[in-house]
Amino acid sequence: MKVYNVKKLVILAMLGSISYVLMVLNFPFPGLPPFLKIDFSDIPAIIAALIFGPVAGIIVELLKNVLDFVMIGSPTGVPVGHIANFVAGILFVLPTYYIFKKLNSKHGMTIALVTGTIIMSLLMSVLNYYVILPAYTLFMNWDALSSQETRQFVTTAILPFNILKGGLITIVFTLLYIRMKTWIHKQALSHNA
Repeated sequence: MKVYNVKKLVILAMLGSISYVLMVLNFPFPGLPPFLKIDFSDIPAIIAALIFGPVAGIIVELLKNVLDFVMIGSPTGVPVGHIANFVAGILFVLPTYYIFKKLNSKHGMTIALVTGTIIMSLLMSVLNYYVILPAYTLFMNWDALSSQETRQFVTTAILPFNILKGGLITIVFTLLYIRMKTWIHKQALSHNA
């Protein structure tokens, strides 16, 4: 039993580290504000969730953001962006995991990833409108945005960014899943036995 727990912790730590490296290898997308950067750091969290369950996906998302905050810091001094990234990751990974567990097929994985993208994009738009953008303006000491400006920013930048990021992760993970499907299922079976 202890060997299993140590192996699980090592795998989660490795996936969290890989997720952090993928987070650092981010890039801006033309047409979107430069501080909204695309990365593929949610992929290791999805793999962790598929192998060990949803809590493992959350742990990988947490490890990635804690590592990034410790290593790079935050322009606000408070990890507002890291909290937003953590929440976005959870809102993407959990629906993907639960829907895939219901459908459990290659086609089901695509449906799960697309649904995860939609849920994450919509809920992050709401959270950005009510919580994240006001927190940034507070901690960065910026002038508060009006309701109209906030709504426009969310609909023209935040929502398209999250849809684009989720779509790119869906494409990349689908290609990886085709190659890794047998290994992921074998790992999940051995860890759930």
